[in-house]
Amino acid sequence: MTSYRLLQGLTGVLALIPILTGAITMMGVHDPRYAALDLPGNPLLDSNLRFLGGVWLGLGLAAFWMVPRLHAQTVLFRVVWGAIFIGGLGRLLSMLVVGWPPAPFIAFTVLEIVGAPLFVGWHARVVNPLPR
Repeated sequence: MTSYRLLQGLTGVLALIPILTGAITMMGVHDPRYAALDLPGNPLLDSNLRFLGGVWLGLGLAAFWMVPRLHAQTVLFRVVWGAIFIGGLGRLLSMLVVGWPPAPFIAFTVLEIVGAPLFVGWHARVVNPLPR
C-alpha cells in the first residue's frame, strides 16, 4: 500500500470519529456521554452543545468528503487539521484549568495536538514530493 493510499485510509477512518461523536453531541445535554453528570436542561448549554456537535459533525463530513481527492484538497486538508489542532489546545487548556478528563479524551488531545501537524506534514510529503 502506498503512503498516499494509507493517508487516505487513515483520514477516512479518523473522519468517522467527528461524524459519529458530532451526531451524538447534537443531542445536547441529553448526550449519553453526559448522562452521569445529570446536566440541567439549560437552554444556553444545550444550544451550545448542539451547535458545537453540528460543527464537529460538519468537520468530519468535510474530512470524509476529501478522502478520494486528497491530492487536490491541500487547503481544506490543512484547515480541517488546523481546526482539530486548535480544538486540542482547548482541551489542553481545560486540563490545566479544570482537571483531567476520562482517559479516551486525553488520547484524543494527544492525537489533536501531536497528530495534526504530523498529518499535515505527511500530506505535504506525499502530495507535493520534493524533486530528487
